[in-house]
Amino acid sequence: MQRHIPAFAAALAILAACQSTGGLFGKQQSPFAPDLDSSSEDSVDGLIVGHRLMAAGEYELALKAYHRAASERGATVDVYSAIGSANLHLGRLGQAETNLRNAIDIDETFVPAWNNLGVVLMEKGEVSEASQVFQTAFALDSGRTDAIRENLRRALAIRDNPDYAASQEEEFSLVRRGGGVYLLLTVK
Repeated sequence: MQRHIPAFAAALAILAACQSTGGLFGKQQSPFAPDLDSSSEDSVDGLIVGHRLMAAGEYELALKAYHRAASERGATVDVYSAIGSANLHLGRLGQAETNLRNAIDIDETFVPAWNNLGVVLMEKGEVSEASQVFQTAFALDSGRTDAIRENLRRALAIRDNPDYAASQEEEFSLVRRGGGVYLLLTVK
């Protein structure tokens, strides 16, 4: 039986070479992987996956899902804002700021991007600009969202009295609210 193994392997090689698959790279004659079928009904939107991962605290995986959404949808305001929010949670403030500013460049009325940019600026210690950004978010939102109102209130209090945060011995924590909005909460 062992004597027949080399002959069997040679016969398989000859049969494989005779197949009409178009040669080494198949019918397409391309060394690249085939395109993904993003029209498949089994495909789940990368933004939805990313939002669920963010809610679960899996920020790095959410960032990857958002990048996948960017490749599927293009660079939309939702995608830039979501990527910025993930970077914010990962502590990548410079990247988060860039992404959120890109989102605002696409749609100057997108309230979550304005609010999240304010949070980034607060984290960076740029209180004056953060106050202006929160005022913009508050105006665009018509004051409907409590989280934005609270963020604006705190930013103005710190801007007007720099010793406010020190006298209160507060540290700010980021908490995600629905729609990609973040609230600055104090932790004592």
